[in-house]
This record gives sequence, structure tokens and C-alpha cells, in this order.
Amino acid sequence: MVASVPSGHVYVRHIAPEDGSGPLRLPDPRPRGVAAASQQWWPPVMLEADWVEQHDFDVFHLHFGFDARTVAELEDLVAALRRRGKPLVLTVHDLRNPHHQDRAAHDAQLDVLVPAADALVTLTPGAAAEIRARWGREALVVPHPHVVPFETMRRTAAMREVRSRGAREREFRVGLHVKSLRAGMHPHPLVPVLVDAVRDLPGAVLQVNGHRDVLEPGGARYDAALAEALRDHAARGEIDLHVHDFLDDDALWAYLSSLDVSVLPYRFGTHSGWMEACRDLGTAVIAPSCGYYADQGPVLSYGHDERGLDAAGLVDAVRAAYSGHVEPGPTVEERRIQRAQVAAAHDALYRSLTGGQQ
Repeated sequence: MVASVPSGHVYVRHIAPEDGSGPLRLPDPRPRGVAAASQQWWPPVMLEADWVEQHDFDVFHLHFGFDARTVAELEDLVAALRRRGKPLVLTVHDLRNPHHQDRAAHDAQLDVLVPAADALVTLTPGAAAEIRARWGREALVVPHPHVVPFETMRRTAAMREVRSRGAREREFRVGLHVKSLRAGMHPHPLVPVLVDAVRDLPGAVLQVNGHRDVLEPGGARYDAALAEALRDHAARGEIDLHVHDFLDDDALWAYLSSLDVSVLPYRFGTHSGWMEACRDLGTAVIAPSCGYYADQGPVLSYGHDERGLDAAGLVDAVRAAYSGHVEPGPTVEERRIQRAQVAAAHDALYRSLTGGQQ
């Protein structure tokens, strides 16, 4: 029995076998004071030392959610696991927290968890190398599984096949999504570069999607400079601007599959579930040089990090996507095989830590 934190995240659901076999994962406990009908589960209750002391499980596998905990609380968690003799597995998704402007807090949390873990997992060789350099620990590299449901992948692939038979006069859509701006996102300098790049490509359209809380006055994260710039470009017919609330999964898959290429505007980060969803749906990805996105899967890369933007590299990446110089996304069958392999790797890891008992 595995206490996965959190068990309801799509990544955690998809590292389990498709047929529902494999180790039992405990459901996410409801946070105190939250109604049963609510979808809220954050911050994960399993991260409380008291929860560890009071519940039965064989392995504690931490993925996300510890950014809501202090260093002292994480030390208490580790101590509780030690007292109960429960192995700790940590999947290092983020070596730099994309929500934090300053890296110090996340680094301090990792300095507790990485040395204490009985086993480490990460998604790319590059991240494993950084873990080795920073902490002298070896991490098992297991690739990111699919994000989009297989049936949606199948339908989207069929629709793309039909569209591919059309003439080049169809639109070529370049997407930039600014959603609820994370600290690691910096779309501001990308917008004029993309406008100029797309202007030179016949039939190309630059579509910018953003959440109301960022692009409308009164929003909790309203960015006046970005909103004004996007409205000006839209008024001149240079971008197709879509302002909306949070998209549910079906709307998100429909949106991503309508794009030919999605540009990731990150200036720091590590890995990306958004990128995997794009790949599932056959949408090419233009990813920045920061983090380990190019390690994670086939992308078109451009220079972008906290030091600045390589505008020429971004233009080259857009042109390459337009010219079709991209690797095709994985098929449903390839993702199915990968999911089985990912699940088997986790099962073997758990068994190695529990003497074969789960």
C-alpha cells in the first residue's frame, strides 16, 4: 500500500497500470474544514506528521505539495517516517519551483527531503545529473507518462490526419498561453518577437490565451503592462486574443489540439506536464533553454532564462515548426507501452524497499 502525495494528480494516476492493477494507492484525505463535495485537496494532509503516525501504508511517495510546508514541518514528517520504519520515495519534479520568484525556500525544502529519501526518482537525465552534483545522490530516471486520456489522443490523431490532407492555405496556429502567471513565466518579451515572426509566414496566426485574473482589471494577478500590450496587438489584428477563466480538461485538450505549435514562455523551471499534453495531442512544442525540457522529449528549443531572451533563436524555432521540421508526437500505442514500463519501474522500486511486500 502506497501513500502517494497527492494520489489524485494526473501524473500519479498515470504511473499506475492502465488496468488498475499494481500497488494500492491511498486516496487523498480531505483537508480539515473542506466540504465532502469540494474538489479542493491542497495542501496534502498526508504531509502532516500526525497523519503518518496514525495511518497504515508500506511506502510514502512524495511528488507535489510540499511547497506549502515549512522546513521544520518537513523535518517532522521525515522523523515520523523514520519512527515508523516507512521508506520515503521522492520524485524530484521541480529542482526550481516555478511558482517562487526566489529559489531559496524550495532549495531549503529539497535540502531536507533529498538527503532523507530512501530512493529518488526524476524525469530526465539532466535533472538526475543536477541531483548528483548538488547532493551526491543517484536518482532513477523514469520518463513522464501521458497526460491526455488515450481515447482523446486517438480522436485528435484522426482529426489531425484529416486536416493534414488539406492544402497549405489552412491556418498555422502558434499558441502562447499566459494563464495565471507563475513566477517562472515571462511572456512579455516574447510577444513582439512572435508577432514579427508570424507576420512573415503566410497563413500563420499568433493566438494568445490568458486568464481573466491576469488580463482584466481587478484580477488577482492583473498585469497591466501585459494586458495593454496584448490588447494593442489584438486591435491591430496581429494576434488572436482569447481571455477566459480556467479551462477544464476537455476544453484544454480542445484548445491545445487546435494549435500547430505551443510556445512555452518560461524563464526558469525543470519539467513540464503542459509539454507532455501537447505531445499527446500532436502539437509541437517550442521550449526554452532553461530547465530540462529538451531532455524530457523532442522540442524546438530557443534561448530563454533569467539572463534574457534569444529573440533570433525564437524566430528560428517558429520558422522550423512552420516548415514541418518537428518530430511527430507519440502514438497511443507508444504511450500505452511507455505507461506499462513506467508502472513496472515504480512497482519494482517499491518492492525493493519493502522486501517485495506492498
